Amino acid sequence: MTTKLLNGNQLAKEIRKEISIKIEKNILNKKKRIPHLGIILTGTNHSSITYVKNKIKECKNIGMQSSLVHLPVGSLEKKLLEEINKMNKNPLIDGFIVQFPLEKHINQDKIILSINPKKDVDGFHPENFGKMALDIKAFFPATALAILTMLERNKIKIYGKHTVVIGRSRIVGRPISILMSKKSDIGNSTVTLTHSNTPNIEYYTKLADIIIVAVGIPGFLKGKMIKKGSIIIDVGINSINNEKKIQGDVDFQSVYGKASYLTPVPGGIGPMTRVMLLKNTLIAALNRIEK
Repeated sequence: MTTKLLNGNQLAKEIRKEISIKIEKNILNKKKRIPHLGIILTGTNHSSITYVKNKIKECKNIGMQSSLVHLPVGSLEKKLLEEINKMNKNPLIDGFIVQFPLEKHINQDKIILSINPKKDVDGFHPENFGKMALDIKAFFPATALAILTMLERNKIKIYGKHTVVIGRSRIVGRPISILMSKKSDIGNSTVTLTHSNTPNIEYYTKLADIIIVAVGIPGFLKGKMIKKGSIIIDVGINSINNEKKIQGDVDFQSVYGKASYLTPVPGGIGPMTRVMLLKNTLIAALNRIEK
């Protein structure tokens, strides 16, 4: 079987252009302030620093403004909360994110709850997550939105299909399991949510039409675990050999040729996630203008 690779780089490029056009038409032509994304980064995590640099570059290329607050290793939780409060109150910031993961001494739930839901372009605040689950307009988590957009733009039908999600994180697994099953044009899939501790996980993956893997284990999904013609979405980004190589959660070699569609790593969901963050920021800016 010929496996079609879903090119996230190319699709993200197309969506960037769409966002730039909307900024020009709905904001610049009306002489309104351009969208502004705030980013708060803590510590020296290599992957986080790289990801933030890419986000700042994306903003510049697309015609958005960005501001970065980088707190040193060991910064007190109180200091992080102060910076979040500043961005909550800053009328020039349309939306902002706190880059995860955080250091162990910082309470992640407390941080998420402190973010103004109207500026929560990561879609992690319980108000946005709850609205998403109830099918009410809200900011969707960027990675989940990236997956939906990837499927939709490639005209991959998910209606009536069986989707298996591997991974139950609040960032990917839980939100995408909700969105894939919602009653909509891009939805109506029957979803099974599994994880690394699911007994006999191959039983579920071999039945799946679509598999979304976000478990954080390099090469977790093998070719022998899937049925021929299944659609594989690899969300994993794992550093190998002291971060010199990036590998996904899918064993690419054994899955390629058996799956009908497959997202590569890198170049699949990663660039799409970044552009979805910009899309959420644009929505936040348009919400501000419409007030």
